[in-house]
Amino acid sequence: MKVVIIGGDAAGMSAAMEIVRSNKSAQIVVLEKGDVYSYGQCGLPYVINGKIPHTDELIARDVEEFRSKYGIDARIFHEVTAIDVKLKKVSGFDVNSNEPFEFEYDKLLIATGAAPTIPKLENAGLQGIHTIKTIPQMNELMEQLPNVKHVTVIGAGYIGLEIVETVRERGLDVRLIHRGSRLMSILDPELTQIIYEKALAQGVEVLLNEETIGFEGTEFVEALRTKTGTYPTELVIIATGVRPNTQFAQGFAKLENGALIVNEKMETSIADVYAAGDCASHYNRIKQQDDYLPLGTTANKQGRIAGLNIAGFNQKFRGIVGTSILKFFDLQIGMTGLNNEAADNLNELVEAYVMEVNDIAGYYPNVRPMKLRMLVEQQSRKLVGLQIVGKHGVDKRIDVFATALYNEMTFEELLDLDLAYAPPFSGVWDAVMQAPKRYGKKE
Repeated sequence: MKVVIIGGDAAGMSAAMEIVRSNKSAQIVVLEKGDVYSYGQCGLPYVINGKIPHTDELIARDVEEFRSKYGIDARIFHEVTAIDVKLKKVSGFDVNSNEPFEFEYDKLLIATGAAPTIPKLENAGLQGIHTIKTIPQMNELMEQLPNVKHVTVIGAGYIGLEIVETVRERGLDVRLIHRGSRLMSILDPELTQIIYEKALAQGVEVLLNEETIGFEGTEFVEALRTKTGTYPTELVIIATGVRPNTQFAQGFAKLENGALIVNEKMETSIADVYAAGDCASHYNRIKQQDDYLPLGTTANKQGRIAGLNIAGFNQKFRGIVGTSILKFFDLQIGMTGLNNEAADNLNELVEAYVMEVNDIAGYYPNVRPMKLRMLVEQQSRKLVGLQIVGKHGVDKRIDVFATALYNEMTFEELLDLDLAYAPPFSGVWDAVMQAPKRYGKKE
């Protein structure tokens, strides 16, 4: 069996390794546009502040290991530009030599990930304007950072906030510009205010409701222009989101943003073609529909399922509930499930429980409060979503609630969970139990 995988990162190589383990006779060719395989993209911002000493630390397995140890024909600088689904061929060109190539396949996996979305801005070609999605992009940024004292970050989502933190911890002045009215707008307003106040307390200049229109400078960027003003800066990092890399895949069913629609086996709308990771749809168990929430955890899981099915097994991806967590200075920011806006868009009638809870027993030293916002469906009492901002213990509660969401538990059933308790770790009623204990009624 000839297997071609387009993309050599999380989803692609998770699939490749499952095929290697499960089908020794499979001939696997991986076509990667760059020259770096299997690296931790989520760790890139922490190279800026030195928590990760070098980008090499982020590489799980290099291309030579895949070739020599696992027998995978792992190509670099091979950019795919077209798929002929009738003849079962992929074609493209070598990025360095511009030489064309063509490979036949029995099974094809598209695992091309996503690329940063870059708004159409004037003078965007000036030096000193960056996105950071790949190791080469981060290396280029790190070459320039020692020569600047002021950085402007555009975008206030996960990546934008992580970059703001790590640049500030490097000792540089930081300006954060966002066209919306709130930082981290995936959260509901009560919690985003905490994040805004933290940014200001850390000396970050925050400009909200500002739409960037371009840049000024000769060779290097010297200023950023919005619709209301001009702001001097020495370096710009754009973190305004990502878009699936699927432009070359014509004739496939896609979401509105271009993500390839896949079923629970990771099969696309075309026979013998699979997709996984940030270029594919992600079934949302809460919404009960295809969604797009690009995360490294999902990419690895979808890649594994795709690889097993390509190898001849019958495995299913059970979907996501939308779980994520972020560190912002000394804050932990976590969420799982839906926020109010998403629930409203589904015409779900929900009740919100907003509370301040403790991370550990209230009488134990060094108690740290957390702000919690829990959403519950009015009629069924099923859990809908949880958001928490605090300084400690957020990860545990988000993971507990994500498990409860996955298993379609109700608000009152949270009280039945057998969670670990000792004063240094939790109150006798854990933080996620506080709302149902106070407001729930057992039937």
